[in-house]
Amino acid sequence: MNPATVSGVLLFALLVPAAEVVSFSSGTLTLHGVLYKPEGGGPFPAIVYNHGSAPGMMSRDAFAALGPVFAQRGWVFFGPYRRGQGLSAAAGPFIGDQIESARRQGGFRAAAATMVRLLETDHLNDQRAALAWLRRQPYVRSDRIAVAGNSFGGVEALFGAEQEAYCAAVDSAGGAQSWKAAPELQAAMKRAVLHARAPVLFFQAANDYDLSPSRELSAAMNSAGKPFALKLYPPYGRSTADGHSFGYFGAAVWGDDVFRFLAQQCGR
Repeated sequence: MNPATVSGVLLFALLVPAAEVVSFSSGTLTLHGVLYKPEGGGPFPAIVYNHGSAPGMMSRDAFAALGPVFAQRGWVFFGPYRRGQGLSAAAGPFIGDQIESARRQGGFRAAAATMVRLLETDHLNDQRAALAWLRRQPYVRSDRIAVAGNSFGGVEALFGAEQEAYCAAVDSAGGAQSWKAAPELQAAMKRAVLHARAPVLFFQAANDYDLSPSRELSAAMNSAGKPFALKLYPPYGRSTADGHSFGYFGAAVWGDDVFRFLAQQCGR
């Protein structure tokens, strides 16, 4: 590696904020998450970012990609791990295993019902507990907290926006893998957006599994006179899976649009 490259790597390392691992309580459970903060004492606007259902290292890699982007834009980024995943794997069963168990016992309809039930109860409780923890931090503007998420996390963002006073919500690819086969999920997400307490930005890459969630949910909000925005981007990466992870790793493409939306809804 030549000296110029070494200098560039060192400069990047100095500029990228480091992650802090924190603990918070959700009922009787102790959960963990990662926190990225801008330079300075704040208080700063903040975002609760909900991970998807992918097992393994995907959520870790997603938070590592997203956290510095938000911190460098002046936002506290909090990526809580819900029960059964990542740093909170020991706190409960993995939601993917629970859904698969329901499928084996009762077929896809049972799996879909289990998915919606868990996302609306246990996992929503974990999100709300993360928000409560974040609101208590002295470096956070408690009146300027937004919510976001990708895939299952996008679904969670909408369920959170229905229940909590976030200043904005960002849903990337929420429900894209399950939409057409799970009418229960469609109904729950449509109910959530019609009762959303904050404006919602929907966005997806064109090569995601299904663009219907963003199109239909934004149309429902439009018909109800609810504030929303919709952005559909060109294909990202080389596969449908790449398109589905656009919300995690495509910040160079969607960043300006998302932060413009957050500034409009949450204040600069």
